[in-house]
Amino acid sequence: MCGIVGAVSARNIVPILVQGLQRLEYRGYDSCGVAVYSDGLKRARSTDRVAKLLAQVEHEHLTGTTGIAHTRWATHGAPAVHNAHPHFSHGPGKEAAAKAGRIALVHNGIIENYQELRAALQAKGYVFNSQTDTEVICHLVDSLYDGDLFDAVKSAVSQLHGAYAIAVICKDEPHRVVGARAGSPLILGVGLEGGENFLASDAMALAGVTDQIVYLEEGDVVDLQLGKYWVVDRSGKPAVRPVKTVQAHSGAAELGPYRHYMQKEIFEQPRAVADTLEGVQGIVPELFGDGAYRVFKEIDSVLILACGTSYYSGCTAKYWLEGIAKIPTQVEIASEYRYRDTVPHPGTLVVTISQSGETADTLAALRHAQGLGMNQTLTICNVATSALVRECKLAYITRAGVEIGVASTKAFTTQLTGLFLLTLVLAQVKGRLTESQEAAHLKAMRHLPAALSAVLALEPQVISWAEDFAGKEHALFLGRGLHYPIALEGALKLKEITYIHAEAYAAGELKHGPLALVTSEMPVVTVAPNDALLEKLKSNMQEVRARGGVLYVLADADSRIESEEGIHVIRMPEHYGPLSPLLHVVPLQLLAYHTACARGTDVDKPRNLAKSVTVE
Repeated sequence: MCGIVGAVSARNIVPILVQGLQRLEYRGYDSCGVAVYSDGLKRARSTDRVAKLLAQVEHEHLTGTTGIAHTRWATHGAPAVHNAHPHFSHGPGKEAAAKAGRIALVHNGIIENYQELRAALQAKGYVFNSQTDTEVICHLVDSLYDGDLFDAVKSAVSQLHGAYAIAVICKDEPHRVVGARAGSPLILGVGLEGGENFLASDAMALAGVTDQIVYLEEGDVVDLQLGKYWVVDRSGKPAVRPVKTVQAHSGAAELGPYRHYMQKEIFEQPRAVADTLEGVQGIVPELFGDGAYRVFKEIDSVLILACGTSYYSGCTAKYWLEGIAKIPTQVEIASEYRYRDTVPHPGTLVVTISQSGETADTLAALRHAQGLGMNQTLTICNVATSALVRECKLAYITRAGVEIGVASTKAFTTQLTGLFLLTLVLAQVKGRLTESQEAAHLKAMRHLPAALSAVLALEPQVISWAEDFAGKEHALFLGRGLHYPIALEGALKLKEITYIHAEAYAAGELKHGPLALVTSEMPVVTVAPNDALLEKLKSNMQEVRARGGVLYVLADADSRIESEEGIHVIRMPEHYGPLSPLLHVVPLQLLAYHTACARGTDVDKPRNLAKSVTVE
């Protein structure tokens, strides 16, 4: 979601700030800006892409040795320049508001008590130029400032309710940046030269600048100056946070022969799955961390917490965990779980799934489960240094690499890979996996990269489908059993980047309502592997055809479903058994991608969406 970069240095840091924003573009945003100290505070803001902000900065010859920058995903206030960060505070009164600012501030998160604070500040004479909760924090810091920015920020954050990561500079202290975090990620980057120091939302923003990273903890306030920094915890006591060497890769990866990052990431899936399986020689609990065997031996149920695409990977895993490991499994949308009364069970393994490891709802749901006494926790995550990895006892790190396209693809298939491994390990620990079964499953997993490559070769056939879909405004996706979550994921991909209204149903539910929607103008995508439910699924397909619906079927090679009038079939290269979901989802990703291309939408940065959702 929103991105923060800050720096204090002896050199001009504007290029570093803007490059940091470019590396955070994958998060999604609708405005961006930068503020620096240069004989006072100066800023540039834009509702366009960071490249346009760079052109604006260069045109205005903006330079400085201390500064902050931000990409904003709108929560409070429409995407507009006056709502874009950084915000300035000018002191109370209209005359002060007409002058250059004293405080500049950027903010990720949501402040829940901003209205009360806004009213109190207005009563003091502060003039608001935006509809944001962020400007409230900026004015609050200004109202508390008495010559020490660090003290003012500490006092200000003690009054905030909600989630925040902030970076603040002051024109009266030109070589100082103060940051604070609670509920939103913020890291400190220790400079490699000249005593410079940095703040950022994640280490990727500082790729190529420093690999020495300090992960700030909940409630921390940090003071950055040239050649030094210090941290205090939520109680105001000095805190020592370890410096870690983190090899972050720039988000500005080369596209190569691909038109968009999403297409590139779809085609990176064979390598991403191979990397995720690297080092897996056998099914052993230690794949998930020290002490995993004891944890797995003790638990008797699984609770999966996730959001969006990660939630659908959890829904898929439920079929594996109950079908192979014979362990009762519940899958919850994280934002719902944390706000409803549940019956805690101490024998539950709580599994969180997240690409970024910083998803606010998933983190809050994890903490809620822990607060209920469910302390056996594990995460499937793509970022080894993320909050979820730090807060869970056990972890499996997927190795999808940086995913820039907002619509998740390779993160999903690598999550499924990690979840299938978890299923096999739990089955083994519980005595429900024979040696021959283990060998067969391992062989199938090692075949996944080659199988994925074979499915990717179907792209030309998918493009012909996309030409049909481009003119539609509604679509229906059907699946049964293990492939129902894949239908859900396919519908999500289509709606995310094409803006076509798409819904998914368990095919057996078709006659209980959705069949009323079926016409020749609503394409019906059907995931049809040759499994035990195929004959039932064929009956559901006939229900569609009898109502004039047009079917687009992903069928296995031996499923005996043929193309005819009103039925378009793409035949998968082979039957993949329990791992079939990883393969069947790929044509659905390609369908969404090529339909979006045909419709001319912004594939990598779809409207209203963000990559790393760090607010509720």
